Amino acid sequence: MFKNIFFNETEKRLRAAWRLGLQILIMLAISLPLSLLVGLVAIELGDLPGGRLSIRALAWLSASNLAYTAVLFFVKCLGVLISLVLAARYLDKRPFSGLGFHINKVWCRDFVFGFLLGAFLMSAVFLIELAAGWVEVTDTFRATGDSFWSMLFFALTAFICVGFYEEMLSRGYQIRNLAEGLNMPKIGPRLALGLAWIVTSVAFGFGHSLNPHASLISSLGVAAAGILLGLPYILTGQLAISIGLHISWNFFQGNVFGFPVSGRDFQVSFIGIKQNGPEAWTGGLFGPEAGLLSLGACLVGCLLILTWVRWLHKKCSLDTRVTVFIPKVI
Repeated sequence: MFKNIFFNETEKRLRAAWRLGLQILIMLAISLPLSLLVGLVAIELGDLPGGRLSIRALAWLSASNLAYTAVLFFVKCLGVLISLVLAARYLDKRPFSGLGFHINKVWCRDFVFGFLLGAFLMSAVFLIELAAGWVEVTDTFRATGDSFWSMLFFALTAFICVGFYEEMLSRGYQIRNLAEGLNMPKIGPRLALGLAWIVTSVAFGFGHSLNPHASLISSLGVAAAGILLGLPYILTGQLAISIGLHISWNFFQGNVFGFPVSGRDFQVSFIGIKQNGPEAWTGGLFGPEAGLLSLGACLVGCLLILTWVRWLHKKCSLDTRVTVFIPKVI
């Protein structure tokens, strides 16, 4: 009886809650030492007074050095990737591709659609603010440090890494495992998948609560973005649209239109702006995700995703295969 709390005899693996918890521990065990090592090297090579490794020093580096931020996000992405490869094989008993990486022509088309969708939605937010007089263009090719193009490269690298590791973790791993764990007779696969989608979106939102200028409103706004990012995964079982959308949403937000991205200024953008509109609509210093315009963009994005999936995939319904564990040779 006690063993049943930890181990599913039918599936011959740990139960979902333990898989989710152990994956996080594996990820931290890999990512934290690598991040500290990168920080130590950056501090020793840089011009930080005292040259000591500390949380304050790392925060200073992250806020002031875009190259360091890109390397740090790459290390985080590497840590998440390694932890998920290990967790998929040894905890989940499935191939890594089962987390949403069955890559083929359809997957690639979905990725391109997701990227274009993020660019469209953030462009719409900018144009609405511009038309309403809530944002003023003050500069072009803004760069607060080195050359514009080198800084843009580091910013794009950072957002590519963020798009991959946050979607692999929050959608590909967490939705899948939570949905499998919730798929019990009294709940069923559809409700289990829906609950996993909502729970992981809320966790995603409040996972950004320590960002600069964060608030309850901003956490709820990021949770709404999590709903948008999770929708294509629960419809297709693949991460293509989610990753493409995540990358372009952040890149266009911060590096094309100059908005803060989840409370942070990424120091380089094609357009420099000054915001003066109502914070409830624009999101203020946290960025659009804390404003009502972003919520509207998420709603429009969900409608466009539903339309795309119905057109390309010839169906538009919950992919309940995500909730069913099928042992395979790995």
